[in-house]
This record gives sequence, C-alpha cells and structure tokens, in this order.
Amino acid sequence: MNELFFILVGYLSGSILYAYLLPKYICHIDIMKDSDDHNPGTFNAFALAGTQVGILVIALELLKGFLPIWLASHILDTRRWMFAFVLCAPVAGHAFPLFYPKRGGKAIAVSFGVLLGLLPRYRPVLLLIFFYLLFSFLIVVKPHLYRSILTFTLFSLTGLFYFHDAVISMGTFFISCVVIIRHLVHHQKEPFSIRFLQRS
Repeated sequence: MNELFFILVGYLSGSILYAYLLPKYICHIDIMKDSDDHNPGTFNAFALAGTQVGILVIALELLKGFLPIWLASHILDTRRWMFAFVLCAPVAGHAFPLFYPKRGGKAIAVSFGVLLGLLPRYRPVLLLIFFYLLFSFLIVVKPHLYRSILTFTLFSLTGLFYFHDAVISMGTFFISCVVIIRHLVHHQKEPFSIRFLQRS
C-alpha cells in the first residue's frame, strides 16, 4: 500500500504542468498554442515567457520529480521491485498528465528531478548528464527529438550494467520508455543530422 500511495503522489505531482501554468497565469501566454511544437516544456517557457519565469519553471519541474522520490526513498524499502514504478510515476505524470493526457510534456526536466531524488546514489543522474552532454557537444545530434531518444536509449541500456541495483535499473528503464514514447507521440518530421566536434 505504501508503494501505491507514492506512485499516486508521484503521478499527481508530475501531472502539474508548471511550464504551462506559470506562463499562462503570470504572462498570459499559452505555450501549448503559441509554441512551434505545442509542448508544455521548460524550453518553451524560457523562449516565450522569459528568463525569470523560465528559471522558476525549471526549478518547479525538477522539484516535482525530486520531492516524491526523495521522500519515498527515505520511507520505502528501495530494494522492493515496486519502487521501480515509484521512480517512473512523476515522469509518467508529466508525459501523460491527469487533466491533459494527450498534451503532456517530453519529461526531460522531471526525469532529472527524479534521479536527483535518489541522491546520494549519484550514478543515474551523472550517467544521464553524460549522454546529454555527449550528444549535445561532442557528437552533435539534431534535432532534439533524436538526441533525446538516443540519449535515453543508451542511458537505460548502460544502466542495466552500471547501476548494480536491479530495481534502479528497472526504474530507469521504465523512465526511458515513457520519455521515448512521449517524444515519438510529439514527433514532427525533421531531418536527422549528426556531426562530430572538430578542432579549429
């Protein structure tokens, strides 16, 4: 029952689309309508509502993933397999929110928040950071759709061998599946490109 409670809390926390709500009520901007991809995400909040609102949005998007997992990891037995679903719940909530099931976000920031909630277990969040930096600066994959799909695919597969914890590995695999599915749902036909960093 405790796991089910935290799954519900995590899902409801993730369902609060701060990137949509804050620009709407602070700046009277509907980023679902006004953005090119209609995504209620942090990037669009920065682009359309400005830096101050964007910073507040990213802080809350991280917090809505961090807080339920941090609390759950201090109350639940994280070795039980149900904890994998607890990990995934805030991400699923953001991607397929309760009141906007077909208009959720791509769940990048909340994924980082969830992984930060596992601290002092630092490997998951560092591994996700590594792959994002790798495909953003060293092997530049464009557009963001393909970069995120590649990042989360390799993140989940590498985590199966790197985390040394079957439950955490399972949870990060579920998170990656949700993020990839959400990206594919948001898919827009854009040309794929990849280039390697070249020294000047």
